[in-house]
Amino acid sequence: MPLPMKKGPPGNALSSPALIIGILFLAASALFPSESYGSAYAPAPLLGPGDYPSVKGLSPRLAVWLAAQMHVWFAAFVLAVPIFVVILEFIGVVKKDARYDRVAYEFLRVSITAFSLTAITGGMLLGALIVFYPGLMRYLASIFGPTAIFYALFFLLETAALYTYYYGWKRMAEGRSKLLHLAVGLGLNISGTGLMFVANAWVTFMMTPSGVDGAGVFSGNLWEAVNNHLWSPMNLHRFIANIAYGGSIVGAYAAYRFLGASNEEERAHYDWMGYTASLIAIGALLPLPFAGYWLTAEIYAFSQQMGITLMGGVFAWLFIIQAVIIGALFLAANYYLWCGFGRGAYGDAYIKYVKYIALVVAASFLVWFTPHTLILTPSEARAIGGQYHPYLGPLGLMPAKNTAVNMMLLFTFLSFILYRRAHRRPVAAWVKYWNALQAGLFTAAVANISFLGVYYGYFTNTVYKVASSVPQVATTLFVIVACLVIEWLMGRGGKREDFKWGRMPERSQYALILIAVSFTWLMGLMGFVRSAIRQHWHVYSIMKDASAEAFTPSIAYAAKVVSTGTIVFLAIVVFIFWLGGMGQGSEAGKDG
Repeated sequence: MPLPMKKGPPGNALSSPALIIGILFLAASALFPSESYGSAYAPAPLLGPGDYPSVKGLSPRLAVWLAAQMHVWFAAFVLAVPIFVVILEFIGVVKKDARYDRVAYEFLRVSITAFSLTAITGGMLLGALIVFYPGLMRYLASIFGPTAIFYALFFLLETAALYTYYYGWKRMAEGRSKLLHLAVGLGLNISGTGLMFVANAWVTFMMTPSGVDGAGVFSGNLWEAVNNHLWSPMNLHRFIANIAYGGSIVGAYAAYRFLGASNEEERAHYDWMGYTASLIAIGALLPLPFAGYWLTAEIYAFSQQMGITLMGGVFAWLFIIQAVIIGALFLAANYYLWCGFGRGAYGDAYIKYVKYIALVVAASFLVWFTPHTLILTPSEARAIGGQYHPYLGPLGLMPAKNTAVNMMLLFTFLSFILYRRAHRRPVAAWVKYWNALQAGLFTAAVANISFLGVYYGYFTNTVYKVASSVPQVATTLFVIVACLVIEWLMGRGGKREDFKWGRMPERSQYALILIAVSFTWLMGLMGFVRSAIRQHWHVYSIMKDASAEAFTPSIAYAAKVVSTGTIVFLAIVVFIFWLGGMGQGSEAGKDG
């Protein structure tokens, strides 16, 4: 997550694991402060233009922005992959199915190169921050210097656990050694998550400072500074988002290998790998909007001005772009599941429902990205009778958007339910009653979500408009959990035929690639927004940015920077995929 600047460098500057090494340097600067930091708890410095070093021909903001964004993309990938690698390995042990072990190992191999690149981009980011923003770094170090111990410890543990986990995979393949291997994987994930939590304390402090007074004087309570307003929601949001993002990148790798497969066995393997990765990505995507709502609500709670800037000011149109990208994610995820009906023996029976699900998802998508305020010329405004469209204007309000996103989540889940039934058929006599119960739950959920969105969203005061989103979310989550339980009960003792892996059309693989590209671009844009809402502050309301670039870049400029970063990152990812294929080829040769 970003270095604090709506008017300063908006990169995701101090927010992910490899930056841990950097805190050692920051701690050193805290131990050996400059004259202006003669007191242990000095106020935030008043910086001037001369406090920002410059390098001819290089934009400090752009350098930090791109380095930070590349670092966060790689860090999200290497934090997420080990989580579901351990889960897959555990499932393989429980089910005694070697496929899970094989695909888990291949997932991990893909992430090894990315781990090195995470450290490299973290070093580049650290260097850029120290060179271009020394005053900010010294101030942060004077408060968070002690966290260097935890930061360094987690980093060393993660590195040791990662390489032990990877290179010990085949040696610790059976019996108690396998359990030890799983324990190493669990330690890898705990240390990686700890890294993220420590790093998030830095970036959230810059957004919602705590433990300091109005002049920035530190109270001495480090836990208060760490546990600031946004720390917990940011931890949850990034944890879920990283899992979804890691799954999308691995899904894109599987699609890449599927499209280049030379035989049916390879196609079947990478089809199953893509399905597994996409299931993880979609599963994490479903609760992600709710975590985002919590994060946004806490921003409003800390500073109403910051919240209005976020969604009611200049950045409101970036949320329209966000809606388009997330809509593309949902459409691509549903399309991939619909293509998957062909894998199962009973899939043809459910194809007829696709057009109805597609209609609801598409309609919800259109509502979600409808803006409330239109950009109009004077003549256009006169033609429609004002700034707001008489019919579409109400769709731009949050009650309509909350309703739309819950509908998309529900019907994406319905696509998944039908997909599961493509290869299994319940045979118990009471199945029709369970089917009726599921249909009733979905119908009641749609009615309740619509009622809450319309009645409380448009016919009550603002307090109830905001509060209505909570029961909407609760309704969606309840139906998802209840229907999963019912599906499990119905599936027991039913007729089941294995999926015919490899029977996916090639166009389905491009849906997996689209999901990865959309996630990457979305992370970049939202990273910029989270940074930029601090306006001209390094640390919001505490420490001003006095650099020459302390202004808000235009949305067009931000989109160009993020898009350029996305293209560069994905080009590197394709190179990593190519290296992964070479590595697998050499291993296959040895095995042969």
